[in-house]
Amino acid sequence: MKSARIQTPRRPLKKPSNNHLKDPVGVYCRVRPLNKDAEECCVEVISNTTIQLHPPDGIKVNRNGEFKEMQYSFKVVFGAFTTQKELFNVVAQPLVEDLIHGKNGLLFTYGVTGSGKTHTMTGSPGDGGLLPRCLDMIFCSIGSFQAKRYVFKPDDKNAMDVQCDVDALLERQKRDAQPSVIPKILSSRQRMDPEFADMITVPEHCKADGVDEDSVYSLFVSYIEIYNNYLYDLLEELPPDPIKPKWNNNSTPVRNAEFIPPQSKILREDSNHNMYVAGCTEVEVKSTEEAFEVFWKGQKKRRIANTTLNRESSRSHSVFIIKLAQAPLDADGDNVLQAKDQTTVSQLSLVDLAGSERTNRTKAEGSRLREAGNINQSLMTLRTCIEVLRENQMYGTNKMVPYRDSKLTHLFKNYFDGEGKVRMIVCVNPKAEDYEETLLVMRFAEMTQEVEIARPVDKPICGLTPGRRYRNQAFKEELMRKLELRGGPTDGADPSVTEIFLQSFVPLPTVELMDASDEHTLPRLIECLEQRHRIRPLATEELKKTVNAIKGMLHDWDSNFMAKENYIHDQQEKLAERDRFINGQKSEVDRLEKKIKTLEYKIDILQKTANIYEDDKRTLQHELDERDQKLHRELSDKRRLEQRMQGVVTDTKMKWEKECERRVQAKQLEMQNKLWVKDEKLKQLKAIVAETKTERPKKPERTPREKDKVFVRSASPPPVPNAPPVRLRHRRSRSAGGERWVDHKPVGSVEIDTVLQPRIPNAITMAVPNERALAKCDKYILTHQQLASDGEIETKLIKGEVFKTRGGGQSVQFTDIERLKQESPAGTRKRRSSQSAPPQQEETTESEWTDVETRCSVAVEMKAGSNLGPGYQHHAQPKRRKP
Repeated sequence: MKSARIQTPRRPLKKPSNNHLKDPVGVYCRVRPLNKDAEECCVEVISNTTIQLHPPDGIKVNRNGEFKEMQYSFKVVFGAFTTQKELFNVVAQPLVEDLIHGKNGLLFTYGVTGSGKTHTMTGSPGDGGLLPRCLDMIFCSIGSFQAKRYVFKPDDKNAMDVQCDVDALLERQKRDAQPSVIPKILSSRQRMDPEFADMITVPEHCKADGVDEDSVYSLFVSYIEIYNNYLYDLLEELPPDPIKPKWNNNSTPVRNAEFIPPQSKILREDSNHNMYVAGCTEVEVKSTEEAFEVFWKGQKKRRIANTTLNRESSRSHSVFIIKLAQAPLDADGDNVLQAKDQTTVSQLSLVDLAGSERTNRTKAEGSRLREAGNINQSLMTLRTCIEVLRENQMYGTNKMVPYRDSKLTHLFKNYFDGEGKVRMIVCVNPKAEDYEETLLVMRFAEMTQEVEIARPVDKPICGLTPGRRYRNQAFKEELMRKLELRGGPTDGADPSVTEIFLQSFVPLPTVELMDASDEHTLPRLIECLEQRHRIRPLATEELKKTVNAIKGMLHDWDSNFMAKENYIHDQQEKLAERDRFINGQKSEVDRLEKKIKTLEYKIDILQKTANIYEDDKRTLQHELDERDQKLHRELSDKRRLEQRMQGVVTDTKMKWEKECERRVQAKQLEMQNKLWVKDEKLKQLKAIVAETKTERPKKPERTPREKDKVFVRSASPPPVPNAPPVRLRHRRSRSAGGERWVDHKPVGSVEIDTVLQPRIPNAITMAVPNERALAKCDKYILTHQQLASDGEIETKLIKGEVFKTRGGGQSVQFTDIERLKQESPAGTRKRRSSQSAPPQQEETTESEWTDVETRCSVAVEMKAGSNLGPGYQHHAQPKRRKP
């Protein structure tokens, strides 16, 4: 018999008449208890449907600076002391009943990091969460109606193939013979992992009402992870590749400490326009322990990390899909009905969303920062889809819902379009530090409650007579009972010896005498009795033979039975001895298994601790590397700064050495001039004292030659040895030297025609200096003219030196200023300059030389640097010489 391929029944594009009824998204709130009593609380449960948020100290909500307390309403609010059973009975139990009745459901937990989402979904040892309770309720409801393995076989297109019992048996034998990629699940509670053995212990078993007893069921589970907007199958186990690095028990490569993720999956749309993960592993399970062990196997591969807010923070969205396939029995109630339109596949998706977080609080860096960005982006896309759905329903718009912007929303597009019920549990951490994140969660939950989802379509009703399964079972039981009573088959059995013996006798005629003259009745009776008398010895002999044969058979059977009993007794004694030995070995094995489980549990804990320490080590190593790089940069900057400062110090040192040398020379010249003036005064006083008062010195006549000879005084030595000769007229500026100059004469300079004009040979004269000219020269002079206070023109010659900078340019450092100024004497308008020749001695009367005071005053008023002595110098600041 060929297997019939049964697909998920397609939902019609046009909704039936009952789909105008819509139900809002059920949003529930659960408040977790505070970790410490001393922590500040910002959430208060007002009633079973309302909570109130209190802004903590330091947060102002209104513009006027006043605190504002806000209240939010939910379908049901569960306080800090709510048990997992109470939460399951209200939220998840209706979804499981719909699943058994052929309807889809979606349940996801939403909240801030560390608010208790994973605890709500998975639970803790001794108190299972929503997931193990859902599995327990499903198996309690369909336990006796489950089909054998591989009767329902999933294909790769989100559909189911229904096989007959023979094909299923062959499939089981084939799977048992070959090594499977997926390891066999041990359903025995004694062989379970001690990590989750206590989580699936549900003392309060519940069962769904209205289970179809004339159908067979099969449960398939799959586990998906959405990490960095990529889909990964947590139940996928690939064969080892000799090229790629090997993996250890913690799904990490041996040669590298970094996690290498498996190949990501893609989303596809089946023929019924339902979204599914292509190539996802679907495992058929037959018990709660087996299903939860599959879940725990995938849970170990889920990505978690240590952050500032949570020690084991989920870094991805996990989706545990429970798919229930059901098909009715045929009219006889014996085999599965292989009809496409009568097979239903429903699924319940349990989603544990990763928590929204702020990176400034979690101190995330590197990969943690990228994970947080992708998590927040997917949650933002979910909010956007809810907002668009709400706007389309409230205002009648037809905006496109951006499901494809994120894998999370794209996977659950069918639920929001009316393929099942949607329930959301908002987990809240009441501590004051999470107030701002909790406020955003409350706003999203309040908006989600306003979105309405169309009710799903009921599964088609089977037209067969109900009660087929129990009638078939009753018939089989009655048949077996009859077979046990008769010792063999009931139909076509051989007649017994007693029946043959009774049939060999002639039947007695009717003995009824009607009158005394009846002569026929008694003769017939006599004849019949005679015949029976003749047959009786033969029958008796035959009966004796049969009895003897039966006695012999019974004797043989009795002897055989006794021998078998003895043999059985001996075997029972041997079996009892073996049982005792086996029990002893079993107890030893149980003890060793418990020890092994304890050691494995400890090893797993140590491995997790080692992984956490490895993560911390990598984080610290990353921080150390960053600090080393920062230190190297600072050291390099410090070296460059030291080199720069050494250059500045060297330049400054050379500058001040030159300046000190110049000042020392100027001071020496000044002291020599003062010494010469003092010697000259002493000589004049000596000459005056030696003269008689009666005689007056006559003023010698002046001739041009005497005028020229006035400037030479041999009486006093020059203040500076090897001093250059003094030129009276047309003296060139001290700026003229062997260096090249840039003569900067701005536009509008006036020629003042003074005697001491700056004449600089081999200079570059320009109105505006440029970098090219400065690069060719090492000296710089600027001609600046301004109006003095007396109304005359004053010309300044600002000199400087050209230096090359480190950047390749030139800079000018001003070192000296020469001033040229016109003055008008009292009688005649005559141009003269402070740098011109000194005034000649005017004729004086004889009376001016009569007293000592007048002559002394003339000698004292003589200025240093005049032409009356060898200490002639310019009034301007001396020029700096290059060392």
